Amino acid sequence: MDVRTATREELLKLHEDLQAQYNECCSKNLKLDMSRGKPGADQLDLSQGILTVISTNEDAVYEGLDLRNYGGLDGIPACKALFAEMLHVKPENVLIGGNASLTMMYDNIMRLWVFGDCAGNKPWSQQGKIKFLCPVPGYDRHFAICEQLGIEMINVPMNADGPDMDMVEKLVGEDASVKGIWCVPKYSNPTGAVYSDEVVRRFAALKHAAPDFKIMWDNAYCVHHLTDDKIEIPNIIELAAQYGNEDMVFEFASTSKVTFPGAGVACLVTSVNNMKWIKNLLKVQAIGPDKINQARHVKFFGNAAGVAAHMEKHKAILAPKFQMVLSMLEENLGGTGCGEWLSPKGGYFISFDAYPGCAKRIYELAKQAGVVLTGAGATYPYGKDPEDRNLRIAPSYPPVEELKAAMEVFCVCAKLAAVEKKLAE
Repeated sequence: MDVRTATREELLKLHEDLQAQYNECCSKNLKLDMSRGKPGADQLDLSQGILTVISTNEDAVYEGLDLRNYGGLDGIPACKALFAEMLHVKPENVLIGGNASLTMMYDNIMRLWVFGDCAGNKPWSQQGKIKFLCPVPGYDRHFAICEQLGIEMINVPMNADGPDMDMVEKLVGEDASVKGIWCVPKYSNPTGAVYSDEVVRRFAALKHAAPDFKIMWDNAYCVHHLTDDKIEIPNIIELAAQYGNEDMVFEFASTSKVTFPGAGVACLVTSVNNMKWIKNLLKVQAIGPDKINQARHVKFFGNAAGVAAHMEKHKAILAPKFQMVLSMLEENLGGTGCGEWLSPKGGYFISFDAYPGCAKRIYELAKQAGVVLTGAGATYPYGKDPEDRNLRIAPSYPPVEELKAAMEVFCVCAKLAAVEKKLAE
C-alpha cells in the first residue's frame, strides 16, 4: 500500500497491523547496533598478519632507518610512497600521521584557526564570524569540528555527482567570510555520491573572495569499492595547481577501515608550500610519529596493488551485507511511499530518506525495539535536518543474522512512522 494515496480507513487498518508487528519486535528484547560505520570482526581479522611483519630488532631497521628512535616528522619515505601511489600524487606532497585522518583534519583546522595560513593571512580566530560550506547530508564529525569552534555552517545540497557547484561558486566567489568547505569526494558519507570529473575540476578552479579559502578533501573511501566498477576521480591536488590554487587544497586519507581503526595510518596531502608551513609548526607539537606502524603497513601491503587485493577481501564481506539491506528495503518499503534510498557503489553507508517529518520518530521507535541507529539529524549541521527525513544506515559492523533482524525492525518502524504522520495530517 502507498501511504501517500491510501484512504484514512486503509491507513487505520494498516496502523493496527504495523503496531502489532512492532510490539512483536519489542518483545524480542533485541540489542543491535547500526550506529557507526565500524568494520566487523571478520574484516579486522583480514589484517592479523600486520601484527607480525615486524618482530625483531633487525626488522625495526627499515631502509637504513631505525624505526624505534625519534625522527621522521613527516613519515618514513616508504609509507609516503605507498600513499602517494594510492592517491596518484607525489611523495613530497604527503605527510604521514597517526591512526586517524580525523585527527589530522582537526589539527589542520586548528593550525588555520591559531596561526593563519602559509601565505601569512591572519588566523581565522582573529577574523570575526567565519563560515564553512557543508554539503548535506554529510559527515557529522566534520560538522562537530566547526560547531566546537563557532564556525557558522551553511548547507549545500548534494547531487548525485557532488555538491551544487553553482551555489558553491557563488558563495565562495562573493563572500570573503566563507573560509572553507568539507568534501567527501568519493563514495560520500552517507549518500555514496561520487564527484564527477566536472565537479572536481570546478572545485580546483574556484575563484574565492577569501584569500585564505581552503578545501578539506576527505578522501576516506578512496579504495573502498563495493562493486567491480572501481570508480576513480581526478587528482584534485594536480588540478588545483594547474589553476594556480595549489595552496587551497588539503586532502586526507587513512587505512582506518583498511587494517585496524585503532592502529591504522593516516595521511595529509597538500602543496609543497603548505607542507613546509605544517612541518614548521608540527616540529613544536611532535618529535616523530609511530614509524614502526608505518613500516608494518608498507611490509604488509608492499604497494598500492597489495592494498587493492586486500580491499577485494573486504568487498567480499561487505557487499553481501549492503545487498541484503538494499533488498530488504525494496521488499518491505518499495512503492509504499515510506522512504527512499540510494544504492552506493562504495563506502560504508546507505542514505535513507524517510517520509517527511519521520526520521526522529523512526530513530526512537527503533531504539525502543532494541536497534540503535545513528541519530536523526546527525547528517546535517547542528543536528538539524530541515525536513526530518535523513537517516544513515551502517551495515558493516553487525553479523549478517543480526543485520537482517535489525533491518526487519527498521522497515516496520519506517512504515509505522509514515502511517502515524499521514494519519496526523
